[in-house]
Parts: sequence; C-alpha cells; structure tokens
Amino acid sequence: MSPTAGRVARWDSEGGFGVIESTETPGGCWAHFSALHPNTLFELRPQQAVTFEFEVVDQDGYQFRATKVWLT
Repeated sequence: MSPTAGRVARWDSEGGFGVIESTETPGGCWAHFSALHPNTLFELRPQQAVTFEFEVVDQDGYQFRATKVWLT
C-alpha cells in the first residue's frame, strides 16, 4: 500500500499499541510499536501526525493494521 497520512487517536504506552486515524482507514488502524520506524521509536502520542502503511486484516476489532509507521 502507498504511504498514508494519519493522526494518532490513542496510544497505550504500557501495552505498546494504539490506533491511528485517517480517511483511508475508516474506524481506525491498529498499530503496534514493532511497526514504528526508526526502530528506536517505541511510542507515539495522541494527536501526533504520522505517515503509515497498512494492511487489511481483523486485528482486535479493527479492519486495518499498520505495517510501518514513521513521524511526519
């Protein structure tokens, strides 16, 4: 998939996952810290602008899962 612009809706620092919102991922895109790049980045903050790639899957109630996320 092509890179998509989004914004972090929420992030659970303790669990290492969160949700990114964008027009291309209605209902939100689940994201895990292992998808963050560079690999020295371990968490995101709500409202932070990001660019991400995603796949269509069923992940914890979301239809989309981020495969790569980096700060915008």
